[in-house]
Amino acid sequence: MTRLSATFADLAHRPALVTFITAGDPTVGHTVASMHAMVEGGADILELGIPFSDPEAEGPTIQASSERALNNGVTLLRVLEMVSEFRQRDKVTPVVLMGYLNSVLAMHDFAVRAGRAGADGLIMVNLPPEEAHDIKRELAAQKIDLIFLLAPTTTLARANLILNQASGFAYYVSVKGITGADHLKVNEVADRVAELKAISGIPICVGFGIKDAQTARLVGAHADGVVVGSALVNTMAQHPDDVVACCNALRMLVLELRSGLDGI
Repeated sequence: MTRLSATFADLAHRPALVTFITAGDPTVGHTVASMHAMVEGGADILELGIPFSDPEAEGPTIQASSERALNNGVTLLRVLEMVSEFRQRDKVTPVVLMGYLNSVLAMHDFAVRAGRAGADGLIMVNLPPEEAHDIKRELAAQKIDLIFLLAPTTTLARANLILNQASGFAYYVSVKGITGADHLKVNEVADRVAELKAISGIPICVGFGIKDAQTARLVGAHADGVVVGSALVNTMAQHPDDVVACCNALRMLVLELRSGLDGI
Protein backbone atom coordinates (compact mmCIF):
# COMPACT_ATOMS: atom_id res chain seq x y z
CA MET A 1 0.00 0.00 0.00
CA THR A 2 1.34 3.43 -0.93
CA ARG A 3 1.08 6.52 1.28
CA LEU A 4 -1.65 7.86 -0.99
CA SER A 5 -3.80 4.74 -0.85
CA ALA A 6 -3.33 4.58 2.91
CA THR A 7 -4.37 8.22 3.25
CA PHE A 8 -7.59 7.76 1.30
CA ALA A 9 -8.36 4.60 3.29
CA ASP A 10 -7.90 6.51 6.55
CA LEU A 11 -10.08 9.40 5.37
CA ALA A 12 -13.04 7.04 5.03
CA HIS A 13 -16.05 9.21 4.23
CA ARG A 14 -14.59 12.70 4.30
CA PRO A 15 -12.97 14.38 1.28
CA ALA A 16 -9.23 14.96 1.16
CA LEU A 17 -7.82 18.46 1.08
CA VAL A 18 -5.03 18.57 -1.49
CA THR A 19 -2.92 21.73 -1.54
CA PHE A 20 -0.61 22.93 -4.31
CA ILE A 21 2.34 25.30 -4.17
CA THR A 22 5.27 25.79 -6.52
CA ALA A 23 8.64 24.65 -5.20
CA GLY A 24 11.00 27.58 -4.67
CA ASP A 25 8.37 30.32 -4.75
CA PRO A 26 8.55 33.06 -3.67
CA THR A 27 11.94 31.98 -2.33
CA VAL A 28 13.59 28.63 -1.81
CA GLY A 29 13.39 29.19 1.93
CA HIS A 30 9.60 29.37 1.88
CA THR A 31 8.88 25.92 0.52
CA VAL A 32 9.50 23.34 3.24
CA ALA A 33 8.24 25.62 6.01
CA SER A 34 5.07 26.25 3.99
CA MET A 35 4.54 22.53 3.45
CA HIS A 36 4.61 21.93 7.20
CA ALA A 37 2.30 24.92 7.80
CA MET A 38 -0.30 23.53 5.40
CA VAL A 39 -0.23 20.15 7.12
CA GLU A 40 -0.73 21.94 10.44
CA GLY A 41 -3.70 23.73 8.89
CA GLY A 42 -5.33 20.46 7.85
CA ALA A 43 -3.99 19.55 4.41
CA ASP A 44 -4.15 15.80 3.77
CA ILE A 45 -2.00 15.66 0.63
CA LEU A 46 0.61 18.11 -0.63
CA GLU A 47 1.19 18.84 -4.31
CA LEU A 48 4.54 20.40 -5.07
CA GLY A 49 4.89 22.03 -8.46
CA ILE A 50 8.08 21.48 -10.45
CA PRO A 51 8.93 24.89 -11.98
CA PHE A 52 8.78 24.86 -15.77
CA SER A 53 9.29 27.55 -18.38
CA ASP A 54 6.18 26.78 -20.46
CA PRO A 55 3.41 25.53 -18.16
CA GLU A 56 0.58 25.47 -20.68
CA ALA A 57 -2.15 24.36 -18.26
CA GLU A 58 -1.46 27.09 -15.72
CA GLY A 59 -3.10 30.44 -15.29
CA PRO A 60 -1.25 33.71 -14.64
CA THR A 61 -0.85 33.10 -10.90
CA ILE A 62 0.95 29.78 -11.17
CA GLN A 63 2.83 30.84 -14.31
CA ALA A 64 4.25 33.75 -12.33
CA SER A 65 5.16 31.46 -9.42
CA SER A 66 7.03 29.16 -11.79
CA GLU A 67 8.94 32.10 -13.24
CA ARG A 68 9.92 33.28 -9.78
CA ALA A 69 11.11 29.80 -8.82
CA LEU A 70 13.16 29.44 -12.00
CA ASN A 71 14.72 32.84 -11.34
CA ASN A 72 15.62 31.49 -7.91
CA GLY A 73 17.57 28.71 -9.58
CA VAL A 74 15.18 25.89 -8.69
CA THR A 75 15.79 22.67 -10.61
CA LEU A 76 14.15 19.25 -10.38
CA LEU A 77 17.07 18.08 -8.25
CA ARG A 78 16.46 20.97 -5.84
CA VAL A 79 12.76 20.06 -5.69
CA LEU A 80 13.66 16.51 -4.65
CA GLU A 81 15.98 17.91 -2.00
CA MET A 82 13.03 19.90 -0.62
CA VAL A 83 10.92 16.74 -0.43
CA SER A 84 13.74 14.98 1.40
CA GLU A 85 14.03 17.88 3.84
CA PHE A 86 10.26 17.79 4.47
CA ARG A 87 10.49 14.05 5.18
CA GLN A 88 12.91 14.65 8.03
CA ARG A 89 9.95 15.84 10.13
CA ASP A 90 6.93 14.37 8.37
CA LYS A 91 6.95 10.68 7.45
CA VAL A 92 3.18 10.44 6.89
CA THR A 93 1.74 13.18 4.65
CA PRO A 94 1.81 12.19 0.95
CA VAL A 95 3.76 14.48 -1.37
CA VAL A 96 2.79 14.53 -5.04
CA LEU A 97 5.06 16.17 -7.59
CA MET A 98 3.28 17.96 -10.43
CA GLY A 99 4.81 19.26 -13.60
CA TYR A 100 5.68 18.58 -17.20
CA LEU A 101 7.34 15.59 -18.82
CA ASN A 102 10.37 17.50 -20.12
CA SER A 103 11.79 17.96 -16.63
CA VAL A 104 11.50 14.29 -15.70
CA LEU A 105 12.90 12.99 -18.99
CA ALA A 106 16.04 15.03 -18.42
CA MET A 107 16.79 13.01 -15.25
CA HIS A 108 17.45 9.41 -16.33
CA ASP A 109 17.08 7.99 -12.79
CA PHE A 110 14.19 10.19 -11.73
CA ALA A 111 12.04 7.43 -10.23
CA VAL A 112 14.84 6.16 -8.01
CA ARG A 113 15.78 9.66 -6.84
CA ALA A 114 12.12 10.58 -6.21
CA GLY A 115 11.60 7.40 -4.22
CA ARG A 116 14.66 8.06 -2.08
CA ALA A 117 13.50 11.62 -1.44
CA GLY A 118 10.12 10.42 -0.21
CA ALA A 119 7.79 11.41 -3.04
CA ASP A 120 4.51 9.50 -3.25
CA GLY A 121 2.94 10.52 -6.54
CA LEU A 122 3.62 12.13 -9.89
CA ILE A 123 1.30 14.17 -12.09
CA MET A 124 2.64 14.89 -15.58
CA VAL A 125 0.27 17.31 -17.26
CA ASN A 126 1.45 16.49 -20.79
CA LEU A 127 1.93 12.72 -20.47
CA PRO A 128 -0.68 10.74 -22.47
CA PRO A 129 -1.56 7.33 -21.02
CA GLU A 130 -0.48 5.64 -24.26
CA GLU A 131 3.10 6.76 -23.58
CA ALA A 132 3.15 6.14 -19.85
CA HIS A 133 3.99 2.44 -19.56
CA ASP A 134 7.74 2.76 -18.95
CA ILE A 135 7.59 5.57 -16.42
CA LYS A 136 4.65 3.93 -14.65
CA ARG A 137 6.68 0.74 -14.21
CA GLU A 138 9.70 2.65 -12.91
CA LEU A 139 7.58 4.63 -10.47
CA ALA A 140 5.69 1.57 -9.23
CA ALA A 141 9.02 -0.04 -8.34
CA GLN A 142 9.54 2.89 -5.95
CA LYS A 143 5.93 2.81 -4.62
CA ILE A 144 5.15 6.08 -6.36
CA ASP A 145 1.69 6.48 -7.87
CA LEU A 146 1.24 7.86 -11.38
CA ILE A 147 -1.75 10.19 -11.37
CA PHE A 148 -3.57 11.14 -14.57
CA LEU A 149 -5.77 14.09 -15.39
CA LEU A 150 -9.23 13.99 -16.90
CA ALA A 151 -11.04 16.96 -18.44
CA PRO A 152 -14.69 17.89 -19.00
CA THR A 153 -14.12 17.01 -22.67
CA THR A 154 -12.71 13.53 -21.96
CA THR A 155 -15.04 10.89 -23.41
CA LEU A 156 -16.20 8.07 -21.15
CA ALA A 157 -14.35 5.56 -23.30
CA ARG A 158 -11.09 7.46 -22.90
CA ALA A 159 -11.81 8.10 -19.22
CA ASN A 160 -12.10 4.34 -18.76
CA LEU A 161 -8.70 3.88 -20.42
CA ILE A 162 -7.12 6.55 -18.20
CA LEU A 163 -8.69 5.35 -14.96
CA ASN A 164 -7.51 1.81 -15.62
CA GLN A 165 -3.93 3.11 -15.70
CA ALA A 166 -4.14 5.63 -12.87
CA SER A 167 -3.11 4.91 -9.31
CA GLY A 168 -3.31 6.86 -6.07
CA PHE A 169 -6.12 9.05 -7.36
CA ALA A 170 -7.35 10.60 -10.59
CA TYR A 171 -7.33 14.38 -11.01
CA TYR A 172 -10.49 15.76 -12.61
CA VAL A 173 -9.99 19.23 -14.09
CA SER A 174 -13.31 20.88 -13.33
CA VAL A 175 -13.30 23.61 -15.99
CA LYS A 176 -12.41 24.01 -19.64
CA GLY A 177 -9.51 26.34 -19.06
CA ILE A 178 -6.46 27.02 -16.95
CA THR A 179 -5.70 27.02 -13.25
CA GLY A 180 -7.32 29.85 -11.34
CA ALA A 181 -10.36 29.87 -13.61
CA ASP A 182 -13.46 31.51 -12.19
CA HIS A 183 -16.34 29.72 -13.91
CA LEU A 184 -16.81 26.60 -11.82
CA LYS A 185 -20.19 24.91 -12.38
CA VAL A 186 -20.74 22.60 -9.44
CA ASN A 187 -23.72 20.73 -10.89
CA GLU A 188 -21.74 19.80 -13.99
CA VAL A 189 -18.80 18.71 -11.85
CA ALA A 190 -21.09 16.57 -9.68
CA ASP A 191 -22.57 14.82 -12.70
CA ARG A 192 -19.19 14.19 -14.25
CA VAL A 193 -17.63 12.87 -11.06
CA ALA A 194 -20.58 10.51 -10.62
CA GLU A 195 -19.96 9.16 -14.14
CA LEU A 196 -16.29 8.61 -13.41
CA LYS A 197 -16.92 6.92 -10.08
CA ALA A 198 -19.39 4.57 -11.78
CA ILE A 199 -16.63 3.15 -13.98
CA SER A 200 -13.77 3.05 -11.48
CA GLY A 201 -13.16 2.70 -7.77
CA ILE A 202 -10.11 4.97 -7.75
CA PRO A 203 -10.52 8.19 -5.72
CA ILE A 204 -11.45 11.23 -7.80
CA CYS A 205 -10.02 14.59 -6.75
CA VAL A 206 -11.26 17.78 -8.35
CA GLY A 207 -9.13 20.84 -9.04
CA PHE A 208 -9.12 24.16 -10.95
CA GLY A 209 -11.51 26.88 -9.77
CA ILE A 210 -11.62 25.89 -6.09
CA LYS A 211 -10.42 28.89 -4.13
CA ASP A 212 -12.23 29.17 -0.78
CA ALA A 213 -14.15 27.26 1.87
CA GLN A 214 -17.45 27.61 0.02
CA THR A 215 -16.27 26.20 -3.30
CA ALA A 216 -14.32 23.50 -1.45
CA ARG A 217 -17.45 22.45 0.40
CA LEU A 218 -19.65 22.46 -2.71
CA VAL A 219 -17.23 20.34 -4.73
CA GLY A 220 -16.17 18.17 -1.80
CA ALA A 221 -19.75 16.99 -1.38
CA HIS A 222 -19.31 15.02 -4.62
CA ALA A 223 -15.59 14.21 -4.83
CA ASP A 224 -13.08 12.18 -2.85
CA GLY A 225 -10.87 15.24 -2.61
CA VAL A 226 -10.47 18.86 -3.69
CA VAL A 227 -7.30 20.50 -4.97
CA VAL A 228 -6.54 24.14 -4.16
CA GLY A 229 -3.60 25.89 -5.78
CA SER A 230 -3.89 29.44 -7.07
CA ALA A 231 -5.38 30.82 -3.84
CA LEU A 232 -2.44 29.43 -1.87
CA VAL A 233 0.14 30.63 -4.38
CA ASN A 234 -1.43 34.10 -4.27
CA THR A 235 -1.20 34.10 -0.48
CA MET A 236 2.48 33.20 -0.60
CA ALA A 237 3.20 35.94 -3.13
CA GLN A 238 1.95 38.49 -0.59
CA HIS A 239 4.76 37.56 1.81
CA PRO A 240 7.91 37.35 -0.31
CA ASP A 241 10.23 38.56 2.45
CA ASP A 242 8.72 36.97 5.55
CA VAL A 243 8.56 33.19 5.82
CA VAL A 244 6.88 33.25 9.23
CA ALA A 245 4.10 35.58 8.08
CA CYS A 246 3.68 33.48 4.95
CA CYS A 247 3.31 30.28 6.96
CA ASN A 248 0.79 31.89 9.31
CA ALA A 249 -1.31 33.12 6.39
CA LEU A 250 -1.17 29.73 4.68
CA ARG A 251 -2.11 27.94 7.87
CA MET A 252 -5.16 30.18 8.33
CA LEU A 253 -6.31 29.73 4.72
CA VAL A 254 -5.93 25.96 4.90
CA LEU A 255 -7.86 25.93 8.19
CA GLU A 256 -10.69 27.78 6.43
CA LEU A 257 -10.67 25.31 3.55
CA ARG A 258 -10.60 22.41 6.00
CA SER A 259 -13.56 23.84 7.90
CA GLY A 260 -15.49 24.11 4.65
CA LEU A 261 -14.88 20.46 3.87
CA ASP A 262 -15.60 19.35 7.42
CA GLY A 263 -18.95 21.12 7.21
CA ILE A 264 -20.22 18.74 4.52
